[in-house]
Amino acid sequence: MEDTSLDIRERIIEATIEEFNDKGTKLTMDGVAKRLSMSKKTLYTIFKDKEELIIETVEYCFTDVKKGEQKILEDPTLDLVEKIKRIIIVLPENFTNIDYRKLYDLKAQYPKIYRRIEERIENDWEPTIALLEEGMRQGKIRKISIPILKAMVEATMEHFITSTLLIDEEVCYTDALNEMMEILMRGIRMSE
Repeated sequence: MEDTSLDIRERIIEATIEEFNDKGTKLTMDGVAKRLSMSKKTLYTIFKDKEELIIETVEYCFTDVKKGEQKILEDPTLDLVEKIKRIIIVLPENFTNIDYRKLYDLKAQYPKIYRRIEERIENDWEPTIALLEEGMRQGKIRKISIPILKAMVEATMEHFITSTLLIDEEVCYTDALNEMMEILMRGIRMSE
């Protein structure tokens, strides 16, 4: 059975992530093609250039995040507070192996790609906002300013990908997000 066009695109995206994890923004179309045992010419028939390939990879990952959000929303085993915790830091389910620490080069080298990541982080908060509002209505979380929480989360995520903080601290992105969420949910105050 032959690969469909979608299967080939997914395989290319997976290879792009592997290449990105090894080389960061210095990944090459040639490197991606070699990982797939594909000619570079074939790769260029599917993606016109490296920038388009990376943008498609970003879009694919954020689409996967949206699928993850939907699973969280529909999971009857999670209580409201747990849904809030998970939805804020949901990562692409199929791409948990991405080395997010290497994204810091994007802002300077590929501003168009970085802007797209920034837009995706800042948009589509409606399901999260609905959970937060429901949590406040039910008294499960205290009354908060949702725009301030949203700004805090966005700023933290963007700082993680635009600085060497995670590399310097030797912390993976997932652990950093979990720590951020714990601080947001519990604060920094010692329990009495």
